[in-house]
Amino acid sequence: MPVRPATGGKVLTLDTLVRLRRGLHTPAAPHRLPVPDGMTTPLGCDAVAIPARFGPLLMPRLPRAGCVYADDTHWWWLVPSDSDYALEWPTPAQYATGAIVPDAPVAPDLIHRPAGKLPYTPPIPLYLALCRVTGTTPTWSRPISA
Repeated sequence: MPVRPATGGKVLTLDTLVRLRRGLHTPAAPHRLPVPDGMTTPLGCDAVAIPARFGPLLMPRLPRAGCVYADDTHWWWLVPSDSDYALEWPTPAQYATGAIVPDAPVAPDLIHRPAGKLPYTPPIPLYLALCRVTGTTPTWSRPISA
């Protein structure tokens, strides 16, 4: 039922009010993690995100860390494209194809830049360190049921 203003003017329906409210809360545009100047990505670029509380626990466990980005909620590691092939990244990790960060108001800050021209963290050591920190058994170590 339309609501009519007492002094005349435009009629606002509930549908109109709902559309107006939704328009105020548009989701943030996704951001691609930028590769630092002077670095190349010959293998393409994806990213693995983990909750920020795990970031400081993972860094010392990695033999080599590539570019690492952080915001208040997540740490992001650049990995070669298709690093999710045949790997189930343990919860709470998020795999981001194309190194695209969804729902972030701004791109996360670069907090670690490796020496050299490649921005990648090797995915297998990252996967194993993440499994260790989260108490997850790697998928290839799990028993097979018949």
